[in-house]
Amino acid sequence: MTHPLSRRARDLRHGLLTLGSKTPNTPGRIVRQVVSGGLAGAVRGKVVLVTGASSGIGEATAVRLGAAGAHVVLVARSEDALRQVAARITDAGGSADVRPCDLTDLDAVGVLAEEVLADHGAVDVLVNNAGRSIRRSIADSYDRMHDFERTMQINYYGPVKLTLGLLPAMRAQGRGQIVNVLSEGLLLQTPKFAAYLASKSALDSFSRCVANEVRGDGVRVTGVHMPLVRTPMIAPTAAYERVPALRPEEAADLICEGIVTRAFAVTAREGLALQLARSIAPGTLEAGIALVSRRLGAAERPSNAGDVSGERRIPAAR
Repeated sequence: MTHPLSRRARDLRHGLLTLGSKTPNTPGRIVRQVVSGGLAGAVRGKVVLVTGASSGIGEATAVRLGAAGAHVVLVARSEDALRQVAARITDAGGSADVRPCDLTDLDAVGVLAEEVLADHGAVDVLVNNAGRSIRRSIADSYDRMHDFERTMQINYYGPVKLTLGLLPAMRAQGRGQIVNVLSEGLLLQTPKFAAYLASKSALDSFSRCVANEVRGDGVRVTGVHMPLVRTPMIAPTAAYERVPALRPEEAADLICEGIVTRAFAVTAREGLALQLARSIAPGTLEAGIALVSRRLGAAERPSNAGDVSGERRIPAAR
Protein backbone atom coordinates (compact mmCIF):
# COMPACT_ATOMS: atom_id res chain seq x y z
CA MET A 1 0.00 0.00 0.00
CA THR A 2 1.31 3.42 -0.95
CA HIS A 3 1.79 5.78 1.95
CA PRO A 4 -0.35 8.96 1.53
CA LEU A 5 2.66 11.23 1.98
CA SER A 6 4.61 9.32 -0.67
CA ARG A 7 1.70 9.66 -3.07
CA ARG A 8 1.43 13.37 -2.35
CA ALA A 9 5.16 13.82 -2.89
CA ARG A 10 4.95 11.99 -6.23
CA ASP A 11 2.01 14.10 -7.36
CA LEU A 12 3.73 17.33 -6.37
CA ARG A 13 6.94 16.33 -8.11
CA HIS A 14 4.94 15.54 -11.24
CA GLY A 15 3.30 18.93 -11.01
CA LEU A 16 6.64 20.70 -10.76
CA LEU A 17 7.90 18.88 -13.83
CA THR A 18 4.82 19.68 -15.89
CA LEU A 19 4.13 23.26 -14.78
CA GLY A 20 3.85 25.78 -17.52
CA SER A 21 1.81 24.48 -20.40
CA LYS A 22 2.27 26.76 -23.39
CA THR A 23 -1.46 26.69 -24.03
CA PRO A 24 -2.97 29.73 -22.30
CA ASN A 25 -6.27 28.01 -21.48
CA THR A 26 -4.84 24.90 -19.81
CA PRO A 27 -4.51 24.59 -16.00
CA GLY A 28 -0.74 25.11 -16.15
CA ARG A 29 0.50 28.50 -17.22
CA ILE A 30 -2.31 30.98 -17.46
CA VAL A 31 -1.32 34.53 -18.24
CA ARG A 32 -4.07 36.89 -17.21
CA GLN A 33 -4.95 39.00 -20.20
CA VAL A 34 -5.07 42.76 -19.91
CA VAL A 35 -8.05 44.52 -21.43
CA SER A 36 -6.56 46.93 -23.93
CA GLY A 37 -8.92 49.70 -22.89
CA GLY A 38 -7.79 49.29 -19.28
CA LEU A 39 -4.15 49.72 -20.22
CA ALA A 40 -4.91 52.74 -22.39
CA GLY A 41 -6.80 54.31 -19.53
CA ALA A 42 -3.84 53.74 -17.23
CA VAL A 43 -1.03 55.05 -19.44
CA ARG A 44 -2.43 57.25 -22.21
CA GLY A 45 -0.58 60.57 -22.23
CA LYS A 46 1.73 59.46 -19.42
CA VAL A 47 5.49 59.02 -19.35
CA VAL A 48 6.60 55.42 -18.81
CA LEU A 49 10.28 54.50 -18.52
CA VAL A 50 11.24 50.91 -19.33
CA THR A 51 14.73 49.54 -18.70
CA GLY A 52 16.08 46.64 -20.72
CA ALA A 53 13.87 47.91 -23.54
CA SER A 54 16.11 46.86 -26.43
CA SER A 55 14.92 43.24 -26.58
CA GLY A 56 12.84 40.50 -25.00
CA ILE A 57 10.41 41.37 -22.24
CA GLY A 58 11.38 45.03 -22.19
CA GLU A 59 10.86 45.48 -25.91
CA ALA A 60 7.50 43.70 -25.86
CA THR A 61 6.37 45.79 -22.89
CA ALA A 62 7.51 49.06 -24.46
CA VAL A 63 5.70 48.32 -27.72
CA ARG A 64 2.52 47.43 -25.83
CA LEU A 65 2.69 50.63 -23.79
CA GLY A 66 3.37 52.76 -26.86
CA ALA A 67 0.34 51.27 -28.61
CA ALA A 68 -1.76 52.14 -25.55
CA GLY A 69 -0.83 55.81 -25.81
CA ALA A 70 2.07 56.17 -23.38
CA HIS A 71 5.19 58.16 -24.17
CA VAL A 72 7.82 55.47 -23.64
CA VAL A 73 11.33 56.30 -22.46
CA LEU A 74 13.50 53.44 -23.70
CA VAL A 75 16.58 52.56 -21.66
CA ALA A 76 19.28 49.96 -22.38
CA ARG A 77 22.95 49.87 -23.38
CA SER A 78 22.55 49.49 -27.13
CA GLU A 79 21.49 52.75 -28.77
CA ASP A 80 21.06 51.11 -32.17
CA ALA A 81 18.73 48.44 -30.77
CA LEU A 82 16.76 51.06 -28.85
CA ARG A 83 16.29 53.11 -32.01
CA GLN A 84 14.82 50.08 -33.73
CA VAL A 85 12.33 49.64 -30.90
CA ALA A 86 11.51 53.35 -30.97
CA ALA A 87 10.84 53.06 -34.71
CA ARG A 88 8.40 50.21 -34.08
CA ILE A 89 6.53 52.39 -31.61
CA THR A 90 6.46 55.56 -33.70
CA ASP A 91 5.60 53.72 -36.92
CA ALA A 92 2.51 52.42 -35.12
CA GLY A 93 1.52 55.95 -34.13
CA GLY A 94 3.08 56.04 -30.66
CA SER A 95 5.83 58.19 -29.18
CA ALA A 96 9.15 57.25 -27.61
CA ASP A 97 12.61 58.56 -26.92
CA VAL A 98 15.88 56.71 -26.61
CA ARG A 99 18.17 56.91 -23.55
CA PRO A 100 21.25 54.67 -23.82
CA CYS A 101 22.61 53.85 -20.37
CA ASP A 102 24.67 51.15 -18.70
CA LEU A 103 22.70 50.44 -15.54
CA THR A 104 25.78 49.02 -13.83
CA ASP A 105 27.32 52.52 -13.95
CA LEU A 106 25.56 54.24 -11.05
CA ASP A 107 26.89 57.68 -11.99
CA ALA A 108 25.42 57.23 -15.46
CA VAL A 109 22.11 56.15 -13.92
CA GLY A 110 22.07 59.33 -11.85
CA VAL A 111 22.64 61.43 -14.98
CA LEU A 112 19.89 59.49 -16.76
CA ALA A 113 17.38 60.32 -14.03
CA GLU A 114 18.34 63.99 -14.09
CA GLU A 115 18.03 64.25 -17.87
CA VAL A 116 14.67 62.47 -17.98
CA LEU A 117 13.28 64.74 -15.26
CA ALA A 118 14.62 67.81 -17.05
CA ASP A 119 12.82 66.78 -20.24
CA HIS A 120 9.59 65.36 -18.83
CA GLY A 121 9.17 66.85 -15.36
CA ALA A 122 8.31 63.46 -13.88
CA VAL A 123 7.99 59.82 -14.83
CA ASP A 124 4.53 58.40 -14.18
CA VAL A 125 5.51 54.73 -14.34
CA LEU A 126 8.98 53.23 -13.92
CA VAL A 127 9.43 49.64 -15.10
CA ASN A 128 12.67 48.17 -13.72
CA ASN A 129 12.98 45.26 -16.12
CA ALA A 130 16.67 45.03 -17.10
CA GLY A 131 18.44 42.12 -15.48
CA ARG A 132 21.17 39.54 -15.56
CA SER A 133 20.82 35.86 -14.74
CA ILE A 134 23.57 33.46 -13.71
CA ARG A 135 22.98 29.74 -13.30
CA ARG A 136 25.94 28.13 -11.58
CA SER A 137 26.27 25.68 -8.71
CA ILE A 138 27.68 26.90 -5.43
CA ALA A 139 30.57 24.43 -5.83
CA ASP A 140 31.52 26.18 -9.08
CA SER A 141 31.18 29.60 -7.44
CA TYR A 142 33.81 29.39 -4.71
CA ASP A 143 36.25 31.55 -6.68
CA ARG A 144 33.63 33.62 -8.52
CA MET A 145 32.63 36.39 -6.14
CA HIS A 146 32.34 38.60 -9.20
CA ASP A 147 29.19 36.68 -10.20
CA PHE A 148 27.46 37.97 -7.09
CA GLU A 149 28.81 41.48 -7.60
CA ARG A 150 27.61 41.65 -11.20
CA THR A 151 24.11 40.43 -10.48
CA MET A 152 23.75 42.88 -7.61
CA GLN A 153 24.93 45.73 -9.83
CA ILE A 154 22.28 45.37 -12.50
CA ASN A 155 19.49 43.56 -10.63
CA TYR A 156 19.60 45.61 -7.44
CA TYR A 157 21.85 48.68 -7.34
CA GLY A 158 20.80 49.92 -10.79
CA PRO A 159 17.04 49.78 -10.12
CA VAL A 160 17.50 51.28 -6.65
CA LYS A 161 19.58 54.18 -8.00
CA LEU A 162 17.03 54.89 -10.73
CA THR A 163 14.14 54.66 -8.27
CA LEU A 164 15.84 57.07 -5.88
CA GLY A 165 16.35 59.51 -8.72
CA LEU A 166 12.76 59.44 -10.03
CA LEU A 167 10.72 58.85 -6.89
CA PRO A 168 10.82 62.41 -5.44
CA ALA A 169 9.06 63.83 -8.53
CA MET A 170 6.41 61.10 -8.33
CA ARG A 171 5.69 61.94 -4.71
CA ALA A 172 5.63 65.66 -5.46
CA GLN A 173 3.01 65.25 -8.18
CA GLY A 174 0.94 62.94 -5.97
CA ARG A 175 0.93 59.92 -8.25
CA GLY A 176 3.22 57.35 -9.81
CA GLN A 177 4.11 53.69 -9.94
CA ILE A 178 7.28 51.63 -9.74
CA VAL A 179 7.08 48.17 -11.31
CA ASN A 180 9.94 45.85 -10.39
CA VAL A 181 10.34 42.68 -12.43
CA LEU A 182 11.23 39.97 -9.93
CA SER A 183 11.38 36.21 -10.39
CA GLU A 184 9.06 33.33 -9.69
CA GLY A 185 12.22 31.62 -8.51
CA LEU A 186 11.92 33.61 -5.28
CA LEU A 187 9.04 31.28 -4.42
CA LEU A 188 11.23 28.22 -4.99
CA GLN A 189 14.79 29.16 -4.00
CA THR A 190 15.87 27.29 -7.12
CA PRO A 191 19.23 25.47 -6.90
CA LYS A 192 22.15 26.96 -8.88
CA PHE A 193 20.62 30.44 -8.92
CA ALA A 194 22.07 31.76 -5.65
CA ALA A 195 23.61 34.89 -7.18
CA TYR A 196 20.60 35.77 -9.31
CA LEU A 197 17.90 35.10 -6.73
CA ALA A 198 19.81 36.84 -3.93
CA SER A 199 19.85 40.02 -6.03
CA LYS A 200 16.15 39.70 -6.89
CA SER A 201 15.35 39.03 -3.25
CA ALA A 202 17.13 42.25 -2.31
CA LEU A 203 15.03 44.17 -4.85
CA ASP A 204 11.89 42.50 -3.53
CA SER A 205 12.66 43.57 0.05
CA PHE A 206 13.46 47.10 -1.13
CA SER A 207 10.14 47.21 -2.99
CA ARG A 208 8.12 46.08 0.01
CA CYS A 209 9.70 48.59 2.36
CA VAL A 210 9.36 51.52 -0.04
CA ALA A 211 5.75 50.60 -0.86
CA ASN A 212 4.74 51.10 2.75
CA GLU A 213 6.36 54.56 2.84
CA VAL A 214 5.01 56.07 -0.38
CA ARG A 215 1.48 54.73 -0.56
CA GLY A 216 0.12 57.79 1.20
CA ASP A 217 1.66 59.98 -1.51
CA GLY A 218 -0.27 58.27 -4.30
CA VAL A 219 2.66 56.14 -5.44
CA ARG A 220 2.32 52.38 -5.80
CA VAL A 221 5.09 49.78 -5.94
CA THR A 222 4.36 46.56 -7.81
CA GLY A 223 6.46 43.39 -7.85
CA VAL A 224 5.99 41.05 -10.82
CA HIS A 225 7.07 37.49 -10.03
CA MET A 226 8.01 36.57 -13.58
CA PRO A 227 7.97 32.90 -14.64
CA LEU A 228 10.47 31.45 -17.10
CA VAL A 229 10.45 33.47 -20.33
CA ARG A 230 11.96 32.47 -23.68
CA THR A 231 14.58 35.21 -24.05
CA PRO A 232 18.37 35.34 -24.58
CA MET A 233 18.70 35.30 -20.78
CA ILE A 234 17.94 31.57 -20.60
CA ALA A 235 19.67 30.55 -23.84
CA PRO A 236 22.88 29.18 -22.23
CA THR A 237 20.91 26.58 -20.24
CA ALA A 238 20.28 23.81 -22.76
CA ALA A 239 17.88 21.95 -20.47
CA TYR A 240 15.45 24.87 -20.68
CA GLU A 241 14.96 24.20 -24.39
CA ARG A 242 12.46 21.50 -23.39
CA VAL A 243 10.83 23.41 -20.54
CA PRO A 244 7.69 25.40 -21.41
CA ALA A 245 8.21 29.13 -21.07
CA LEU A 246 6.29 32.31 -21.74
CA ARG A 247 6.83 34.32 -24.89
CA PRO A 248 8.04 37.88 -24.25
CA GLU A 249 4.62 39.17 -25.28
CA GLU A 250 2.97 37.02 -22.61
CA ALA A 251 5.46 38.29 -20.04
CA ALA A 252 4.54 41.83 -21.08
CA ASP A 253 0.92 40.95 -20.25
CA LEU A 254 1.92 40.39 -16.63
CA ILE A 255 3.73 43.71 -16.42
CA CYS A 256 0.84 45.55 -18.05
CA GLU A 257 -1.58 43.84 -15.67
CA GLY A 258 0.44 45.24 -12.79
CA ILE A 259 0.25 48.72 -14.31
CA VAL A 260 -3.52 48.51 -14.80
CA THR A 261 -4.34 47.06 -11.38
CA ARG A 262 -1.56 48.85 -9.45
CA ALA A 263 -1.43 45.68 -7.39
CA PHE A 264 1.22 45.08 -4.74
CA ALA A 265 2.24 41.84 -6.47
CA VAL A 266 1.49 40.05 -9.73
CA THR A 267 2.08 36.31 -9.90
CA ALA A 268 1.23 33.81 -12.62
CA ARG A 269 -1.14 31.05 -11.60
CA GLU A 270 1.49 28.36 -11.09
CA GLY A 271 3.34 30.78 -8.82
CA LEU A 272 0.27 31.00 -6.62
CA ALA A 273 0.14 27.20 -6.57
CA LEU A 274 3.77 27.08 -5.46
CA GLN A 275 3.06 29.52 -2.64
CA LEU A 276 0.24 27.28 -1.47
CA ALA A 277 2.41 24.17 -1.73
CA ARG A 278 5.13 25.78 0.37
CA SER A 279 2.64 26.67 3.08
CA ILE A 280 1.02 23.23 3.34
CA ALA A 281 3.81 20.82 2.36
CA PRO A 282 7.20 22.57 2.40
CA GLY A 283 9.22 19.37 2.69
CA THR A 284 7.46 17.78 -0.25
CA LEU A 285 7.96 20.90 -2.33
CA GLU A 286 11.69 20.95 -1.54
CA ALA A 287 11.93 17.31 -2.62
CA GLY A 288 10.24 18.16 -5.89
CA ILE A 289 12.56 21.11 -6.49
CA ALA A 290 15.60 18.91 -5.87
CA LEU A 291 14.30 16.32 -8.34
CA VAL A 292 13.70 18.89 -11.05
CA SER A 293 17.16 20.39 -10.46
CA ARG A 294 18.83 16.98 -10.84
CA ARG A 295 17.00 16.30 -14.09
CA LEU A 296 17.88 19.67 -15.54
CA GLY A 297 21.50 19.23 -14.47
CA ALA A 298 21.73 15.84 -16.14
CA ALA A 299 20.31 17.23 -19.38
CA GLU A 300 22.34 20.40 -19.80
CA ARG A 301 25.36 20.73 -22.03
CA PRO A 302 28.41 21.90 -20.02
CA SER A 303 29.64 24.01 -22.94
CA ASN A 304 26.53 26.17 -22.64
CA ALA A 305 27.02 27.01 -18.99
CA GLY A 306 27.38 30.68 -18.30
CA ASP A 307 25.45 33.82 -17.65
CA VAL A 308 23.63 36.33 -19.77
CA SER A 309 22.14 39.75 -19.52
CA GLY A 310 19.02 41.00 -21.19
CA GLU A 311 20.95 42.19 -24.25
CA ARG A 312 24.03 40.07 -24.75
CA ARG A 313 25.53 36.79 -23.73
CA ILE A 314 28.45 36.80 -21.32
CA PRO A 315 30.98 33.92 -21.42
CA ALA A 316 31.13 31.59 -18.44
CA ALA A 317 34.84 32.05 -17.85
CA ARG A 318 36.93 35.15 -17.65
